[in-house]
Amino acid sequence: MARIALPIATFLAAISTLGVAMAQPDPVSTRKEGLRRMQTNLEAIGAVANAGGDTRDTVPRAEEMVAFFRDLPAFFPPGSNGNGSRALPAVWSERAGFERAAANATTAAEALRAAAASGDAAATTAAVRAMGASCGACHRNHRSR
Repeated sequence: MARIALPIATFLAAISTLGVAMAQPDPVSTRKEGLRRMQTNLEAIGAVANAGGDTRDTVPRAEEMVAFFRDLPAFFPPGSNGNGSRALPAVWSERAGFERAAANATTAAEALRAAAASGDAAATTAAVRAMGASCGACHRNHRSR
């Protein structure tokens, strides 16, 4: 019985591992789609603020940005610089700088969320600009053109 049980257990373990490996999303596709969504969110928040609209309606978009940028480094695991990625090697070779840029983006997104929640269109417009500057600062050092 033990001679049969061990191969069956090994086979089942291999299949479950394969299933987990197959279920893992491609980090490049995940981050590219996420970053496009963040750009869409930022543009939408900016449009409402520039039109003098009720920026409180954009808080869910800003909250999504906070959560995304807080997790940003996890979307850049080692070895995920292929498959159409424009990430520069500095993302991995100078990881502390990249993580600092992600933290700055998180801080900017939190300020954007607070401005949007206040309903102050002018403050939200300023926070949109600051968020854009944070994105640009990261791109200058960590993304190829």
